[in-house]
Amino acid sequence: MPEPEAPAAVAAKPVVLQGPKAFTLALAVIVADQISKFWILGSVFPAACQPFVPTPAYYTPCSVPVFGPLNLSMVWNQGVSFGLFRGEADWVRWVLVAFSLGVAVALGVWARRIERPLLGAAVGLIMGGAIGNLIDRARLGAVADFLDLQALYFPWVFNIADSAITIGVLLLLLDSVRRDVKP
Repeated sequence: MPEPEAPAAVAAKPVVLQGPKAFTLALAVIVADQISKFWILGSVFPAACQPFVPTPAYYTPCSVPVFGPLNLSMVWNQGVSFGLFRGEADWVRWVLVAFSLGVAVALGVWARRIERPLLGAAVGLIMGGAIGNLIDRARLGAVADFLDLQALYFPWVFNIADSAITIGVLLLLLDSVRRDVKP
């Protein structure tokens, strides 16, 4: 009796690590976030709101209508996302800087091993947003928030880094749901 033939070996897909893409996306978020903040603090608000001093210590309320429901409104966020856990003491600022740095490093270590593209994008967005806000907090003492959609009943003023973190968390949740679905 002849021996049954072994099934043909299925060629395994090569594993593509998403770390480089995650780091590139994080860098793009950091650059876009910081350029937007330099523009807002250096050009838009000084031209539209007199006097305007771009530091949290000399907070000047300022709001500039853009179009429709979008306004540019200056808010210094001394807390975490959306102003949670706000602390005015200087030590709180440095605790938040250290926490953000720890999160960014942990995400960077994780990103090097990620194989799924959606998860890589999620981690890149969160990492870039965390570092963008970390730079503000270390350099200015608070995070510069300016995107205002309160006309749409969205009560918070935010920035590009906050948006990246939020979208990254949503993608992280989507990736975890998609991973659990069996074909």
